[in-house]
Amino acid sequence: MRDYAATARHPVNGRRFTECAFAPMIELLRHLEAHGFATFVVSGGDRDFMRPIVESVYGIPRERVVGSTFGLAYADGGVVYRPALEVFDVGPQKAMQIWAHIGRRPAIACGNSDGDLEMLRFAGSDGRPALRLVVGHDDAEREAAVRRGSEAVLGGEFTVISMKDDWATVYGD
Repeated sequence: MRDYAATARHPVNGRRFTECAFAPMIELLRHLEAHGFATFVVSGGDRDFMRPIVESVYGIPRERVVGSTFGLAYADGGVVYRPALEVFDVGPQKAMQIWAHIGRRPAIACGNSDGDLEMLRFAGSDGRPALRLVVGHDDAEREAAVRRGSEAVLGGEFTVISMKDDWATVYGD
């Protein structure tokens, strides 16, 4: 994964995948950590595919990565992958994976697609306050202007961050 991420380029913006982290999101992570929050990456992507670079790109330890997983088995003294997807970490599964791996509801959750809807609703809940943020991909010049697949989370229930209007920089350069 490290070699792939360091050399492969995003098909739309041409950047290396290690250069595709949003600078304002990294700033938010550092701010939260400086104020005592434990931060996690919760993604629909494959957990073990992401773990090798999450720490270097986002500064989050690999044990704080929650994501989709292939089945595992123990064989010959090691852990091997089974050929079938065990958990696809989108929709309701995200809330269940957060509970299973972290053991508490997030006080702050940030998403960008309808696959994050249940995670955002799960944050705080049960009478507790939460900050629920949605990154709106609305900046065609600097990133992308994509709304398809995020209609529900952009529908007004959550605080929407406009890349175009709210971020002075997207990738930090």
